[in-house]
This record gives sequence, structure tokens and C-alpha cells, in this order.
Amino acid sequence: MIAITVADYQNPAHQQAILHLLDAYALDPMGGGQPLSNAARQGLIPALINQPGALSVLAFDQDAPVGLVNCFQALSTFQAKPLLNIHDVVVLQTHRGQGISTMLLKKVEEIARQRGCCKITLEVLEGNRIARKAYRKLGFCGYELDPALGQALFWEKKLRY
Repeated sequence: MIAITVADYQNPAHQQAILHLLDAYALDPMGGGQPLSNAARQGLIPALINQPGALSVLAFDQDAPVGLVNCFQALSTFQAKPLLNIHDVVVLQTHRGQGISTMLLKKVEEIARQRGCCKITLEVLEGNRIARKAYRKLGFCGYELDPALGQALFWEKKLRY
């Protein structure tokens, strides 16, 4: 049976679960195909602890971690209300197709509603058809203000130090 729980960043078992699952995601082609760096492994939990509005939701099969969603609260300036951005969605390959991502995302939505959020946002790779289908099924869609201007695109600029 799958159990869904909000991660306690002070709990060593939850810390290990987050690192294990995020590393599995990083190794997946949809996560870039590279393991987490040592710096990321060392810094992630302290960064989550110190990040206001950070939220991680875990899925366990018995005692084994099998799914993770990492979220961060932000602000919708147009609505002057909080929003919750889903940054990572992970389900181990061995447990895909069992509805775990749906369970995780429903928990995220429950928490977003409790926090008074006006919306939940996420990014998904264009080629990740399975995830896109799952997200659509849960009510997510492309963001647009005016159909004539098209959907918003997610861009980045990497900063080098």
C-alpha cells in the first residue's frame, strides 16, 4: 500500500528519501541523465530547510521511498495571492503506472488550497508525453493570457560564478 506524507526536513529518513529520489530523477533522461553533484547532495536539505514556503511530499511503498514532489510557494502579482510551483515530480521506474503521481499531486493541491493559493504551476518537457497527459488529466494546461499571443514559454539563463 502506498502512503503519502509531507516530508519533515529534520527527519533523517525523509532527508535520505528526498536525496535518493531526486538522484533517481536526475539520472533519468527527463532529469538530464546525470547524478546529483556532491555539492547538491550536501546542500539540498539545508537549502530546503532555509527556503520559506518549501514543501516536499513523499510516497512510500511500505518503508521504501518511491515518489517525490518538491514545491515552492511564490506570489501571483496579478491576484495578490500565493501560488505553489511544482519544481520536481519523481516516481521510481519500478512504481510508474500505479497512480502515485496522481496521489502526490492531489496532496499538493490539498495543501495549496489550505495555504490559500490561487493556482499551482509546473514545467514539463515538451517531449514528456506521459507526464503531459497525466497533468492534463488533473486539470493542468498551458498558460496563456490571450490565445492570440500564444502560451507562455519557460526560459532560463544559467548564471556562472
